[in-house]
Amino acid sequence: MAELEALVFDVDGTLADTERDGHRVAFNRAFKDAGLDWEWDVPLYGRLLSVTGGKERIRYYLDEFNRGFARPAALDEFIAGLHRAKTAHYMALMAEGAIPLRRGVRRLLEQARDAGIRLAIATTTTPENVSALIGSTLPAGGMDWFEVVGAGDIVPKKKPASDIYDWVLQKMGLSPAQVVAFEDSGHGVTSAAGAGIDCIVVTTNEYTEDQDFSSASVVLDSLGDPQRAATVRAGLPPSQGFVDIDYLRALLDTASAPA
Repeated sequence: MAELEALVFDVDGTLADTERDGHRVAFNRAFKDAGLDWEWDVPLYGRLLSVTGGKERIRYYLDEFNRGFARPAALDEFIAGLHRAKTAHYMALMAEGAIPLRRGVRRLLEQARDAGIRLAIATTTTPENVSALIGSTLPAGGMDWFEVVGAGDIVPKKKPASDIYDWVLQKMGLSPAQVVAFEDSGHGVTSAAGAGIDCIVVTTNEYTEDQDFSSASVVLDSLGDPQRAATVRAGLPPSQGFVDIDYLRALLDTASAPA
């Protein structure tokens, strides 16, 4: 059996519920600044989340939901400018402490560090957004907790392609059998599985709870903690009611066992 060497985390929706009250709000503020009458409400944003990446999401919105918009000649630059403004608004929201980490996340990160388990990030969001969230939710130097941060456009294809996980594994010098991936979406699970990772922990949210997680090892509503147990929707329940390192080692053993 492979030894557990690292935990690799998605960010948006996994470390924190950043989508509805973080990214969506920041997009709308950027649109208003640009004099646009676009308003991404909660249901619409849920549909837009079928596309990963902020710039890609804006283009998808224009293609599918706002075809009457008079597109500027330099559309790529226009979208990039909106996305830069959105990132600035998102970072301001994070600086205000608007979005906390999800239940059990900090506990598990600290336990992993104490156990000598390496940490990494694999996300489609920008490095700036990652830093903003970590800086507002972990102690000073929190980014240093993560040995490798795979974020944004560092790879050619975003999730559901496996590129970002392939990149993180290569940088860490690890095989897929040595890591546990943490995701919240079907695209994320497809990405991790495509990189050969068999042990995938999913914590759902309101946008993703009905997605296909058949490739995941376990699906929960959160990582849980001693005060409030996680609700398990599929897979092996943690004996203590929350996800910890011992549970992840057992889960990895099960995932890597011959069929």
